[in-house]
Amino acid sequence: MAAAKASCAKRLNRIEGQVRGIARMVEQDRYCIDVVTQIAAVRAALKKVEEVILQDHVGCCVEHAIESGDKDEQRKKVAELVDVLGRVRG
Repeated sequence: MAAAKASCAKRLNRIEGQVRGIARMVEQDRYCIDVVTQIAAVRAALKKVEEVILQDHVGCCVEHAIESGDKDEQRKKVAELVDVLGRVRG
């Protein structure tokens, strides 16, 4: 959990800087394709943060529900995961 949190914080700080850079590019009337290229880079970076968080969720929350033997908790965690994957992938 701590490693995932640190990794995400580092990535999000970098993304924040990229977004500020994109704002400057727009203000400076930079070439549209360069701006769109940077937006795509931010999207890819956010996707990686999402993957790290989802991996951590499965390795921690879902795994804990499975180990607990509590069928209701297991169903709840799996349903949450399926729901969020449907929203982020769809």
